Amino acid sequence: MTLTQLNAFVLVARLGSVRAAASTLGVSESAVSQALTALRQDLGDQLITRGQGGMTLTPGGSRLLGTASAIVVLGAEAHAAVRDAQGAAELLRTVATSAFAEFVAGPLMEAFSRRYAGTVEVSTGVAASDEQAVLISNRLADVAIGPVVTGDQPTPVTSEPVFKYRLGVVASRDFRPRGPARRWRWLVDPSATDPGSDVANLLRRLGVPESSVRVLPSQTAAWAAAADGSGVAPAIEHLVSHQLRRGELVPVNLPGLPAEEIWYVTMLERDRRSTAAGALRRFLGTPEAMQLMRSPAAGVPPSRFKPPVYVTIWS
Repeated sequence: MTLTQLNAFVLVARLGSVRAAASTLGVSESAVSQALTALRQDLGDQLITRGQGGMTLTPGGSRLLGTASAIVVLGAEAHAAVRDAQGAAELLRTVATSAFAEFVAGPLMEAFSRRYAGTVEVSTGVAASDEQAVLISNRLADVAIGPVVTGDQPTPVTSEPVFKYRLGVVASRDFRPRGPARRWRWLVDPSATDPGSDVANLLRRLGVPESSVRVLPSQTAAWAAAADGSGVAPAIEHLVSHQLRRGELVPVNLPGLPAEEIWYVTMLERDRRSTAAGALRRFLGTPEAMQLMRSPAAGVPPSRFKPPVYVTIWS
């Protein structure tokens, strides 16, 4: 039994699939499966079975989950303690939803890193809203930025509002609505596949079927396709302001839009969070951080960012 095998088991159990665990860890599905198989063989229990309703824990797996989660947390704390004893910079692993990562995370974390140069090493990755609480609770990330996190976690986490924004819909100047919005061609970034995202909530509210949705690699790509007349795209108003001013895109009038939304920062509770996480929370309340969230640089692909979790899976 290894720490990495327990780590893989916890993520599969918490996220509900090998695919989700592999995506979170930044490894292949076969690597996660191999780690899970090795743990099963070592303990003589299937731990997790797949049925029509999805993944189900065996009685042994249910008992193991709490212990495994605690061991994973202790492993992360041990790693941090050794780094501190060596005088190394404190690791700050952040995750964010794809739209935030594309536009805001880079400039924001660069500014934070400059302020704490030499004392904090920052990595940023992309995580869906349902993954964020799991990563924070199991010490696989220190800070998450995105929707408010709900639901119980083995280690309690807290979400605090940091920035209000408005979500609308944009299209080319030549766009002429035909029929109800649910029948339009919707151009979205990967966040639309996250059930907890503001874009997914918008599509559900409008009754848009999957057949009307086209997922593009980034928000910037979705806006470019909308400007070419390929459909309409959800957009955070202050992030798309340059395209609106240049006349490349125009707002689309729909009932209830633009809608007010909030970015939240999610961390462990105050007495359990790391020093670096606490420093980032304070930084997010500064005028510099507010300005960067309001007027960041041009969008960059989420693939630019380093993954927040560094693991090696072996059988």
